[in-house]
Amino acid sequence: MMKITLFALAALAVACAQDATPTDAEPEASAAPTAPAAPAAAAAAPAAPAAPAAPAGPQSVVTILKQAQDVELDKYSFEFETSDGTSRQETGEYKNDTEQQGLVIKGSYKYVAPDGSKISVTYIADKDGYQPTEEKAEGDA
Repeated sequence: MMKITLFALAALAVACAQDATPTDAEPEASAAPTAPAAPAAAAAAPAAPAAPAAPAGPQSVVTILKQAQDVELDKYSFEFETSDGTSRQETGEYKNDTEQQGLVIKGSYKYVAPDGSKISVTYIADKDGYQPTEEKAEGDA
């Protein structure tokens, strides 16, 4: 079966190569230079989507206030905090005991929602899946 498959692939490759090489029966290109024709795929392609409109309000620059990471063989941790109130912390550790085997990830993140409320989520992800706990506090942005 393998020999038949290889033979079929080789025959297909030879047939494709013969179609790509010009023969004596094909007319030669004229000596005058011509512009290349547009590819058919480009002509049939839809127009690119329009870029989203720029926000109407003033733009503020968000800076990173704090950033750290530590990666080891069986565990990692990282954290960051930005000037707009966004922050995230996460630790991951490979557990190899009878109760909890596999990667255990614990973390949290905070941000200010567009309506000005402060969102805080704490989570754990382990053999039981992703388990978030969300807190939403109304407040000034």
